[in-house]
Amino acid sequence: RARSCSPTSCITPLYGRSANSSGARPYTGGVLDTFEETPTRQPRRARRGRRVVAVTLALVLLLLVGVVAAYLLFLNHTLTANVKHQSLLPTPGVSGALAPPARKAAAKDAQNILIIGSDSRTTVAEGRSDVIVLMHVAADRKTVTLVHFPRDLYVSVPGHGKDKINAAFAYGGPPLLVETLQNLIGVPIDHVAVLGFDGFQKMTDAVGGVDVYVEEPSSGPTYTFRKGFQHMGGAEALAFVRERHALSQGDISRGRRQEAFIKALLLKSLSRSVLTNPITLAHFVDAGTKNLTVDNAFSVSDMRSEAFSMRDLRSSDIAFVTAPFTGFGTAPNGGSIDIVDEDGMQNLGEALQNDRMSTYTDQTHTP
Repeated sequence: RARSCSPTSCITPLYGRSANSSGARPYTGGVLDTFEETPTRQPRRARRGRRVVAVTLALVLLLLVGVVAAYLLFLNHTLTANVKHQSLLPTPGVSGALAPPARKAAAKDAQNILIIGSDSRTTVAEGRSDVIVLMHVAADRKTVTLVHFPRDLYVSVPGHGKDKINAAFAYGGPPLLVETLQNLIGVPIDHVAVLGFDGFQKMTDAVGGVDVYVEEPSSGPTYTFRKGFQHMGGAEALAFVRERHALSQGDISRGRRQEAFIKALLLKSLSRSVLTNPITLAHFVDAGTKNLTVDNAFSVSDMRSEAFSMRDLRSSDIAFVTAPFTGFGTAPNGGSIDIVDEDGMQNLGEALQNDRMSTYTDQTHTP
């Protein structure tokens, strides 16, 4: 039989007559149907909805980036506006100052930063150095050693003979104190930071107080300090680091307290609770820099980089050292002094010069 075809299909009839049969039989031919495929298209409303979400997310991200950038600019402005720069390092040839000791190759990028706590309410030069701590930051930035120099340590002060080490600050300010220390331990001091006591108090309050380990208990008219960890606000912490008369070794014991407080404040300032809280961080930066004076070479960017490099420090990574002395004595003028251990001081100097403070035996750790 003839097939009937159209442009879209060709159909073979299913039944017909055979020449040798009286009955109907099915043809073996198939059926071919051709259909035009129509692509599935997504609803216009769904596509528009996704575009709206994408645009919204992009705007939110841009807003966040803008807020973060503005916040970082604010912090940078605070640092730049608050931090004061002065000539705190000795200038060779000026006032008889000598060049600093040469840096040994073994020290690599280790940093020695002198921290001076001053009770001055006006200028750096008018205060007394009640806190003298050399912070040695290892080249790999994995450890920090705080070396306390008792203010009654009897040493040679350039141009003034033998005297207490804090007399160097009184005679010639930070530059003369730096020169005195460099002669004593043979280590170049890279930077100097002078912080008023008011700054210590405000920094402590800005981070919500600090947990300080009290080695030696004491009692006073206002505060009682018990052995073990004690949470302290700014005023309490200030009283803690100033006390010496109620302690067994006077200025030596007070130095240990100052180291414990600096450690607690350093760890708190590098903690996640401070660094991830914009308000707390802003208050801390403002409080810490309003009473801060650094040497002219210590730029704001250097300060940021140094702080960032120590972000992984833990309590066990910070060690305490008291500059070695053999005992107590009396100066020719009748004042009480701490007598330098010459051999011990040489060992300390060599450890600092070669960035080997991790192997220095006369160091202690607090919890």
